[in-house]
Amino acid sequence: MASNDAQNDRRIDYVEFNVADIGAAKAFYGTAFGWRFTDYGENYCEFDDGRLKGGFTNLSPVRAAGGPLVILYAEKLEDALASVEKAGGTIAKPITPFPGGRRFHFIDKDGYELAVWSKD
Repeated sequence: MASNDAQNDRRIDYVEFNVADIGAAKAFYGTAFGWRFTDYGENYCEFDDGRLKGGFTNLSPVRAAGGPLVILYAEKLEDALASVEKAGGTIAKPITPFPGGRRFHFIDKDGYELAVWSKD
C-alpha cells in the first residue's frame, strides 16, 4: 500500500503570499472563491480552498511582480470573473480561449496576478 507521502512526492504542497493586510486578503479570497481560513497569530493565516492549503503572511514585504503564475480552476468561468470583480479584484486579461479551455487573469489587492481557467 502506497503512503500519502509517496503520492505527494514532488508535487506542489503549499503556496504562500506575502500580503500587506491579512484581513483584506481573507476578505478578498473568501468573497471571490469561498476559501476558508485558520489564523495562527496576527502575522499568519492559512487558507484552504478545499484541495490545496497555503498561507498569508505579513512578515515580509509584498513583491507581487514576477514569479510563477498561480492558476485556479472554475466550472463556470463567467461566475468566477464576476466574483473576482465583486471582491475588488482587477481583471488584467479578459476571458481568452486556449486549446482545451478558456481563462482570465486578475490582480488581487496586493498586486499579485493570478489566473482562473475552465474547460471548453
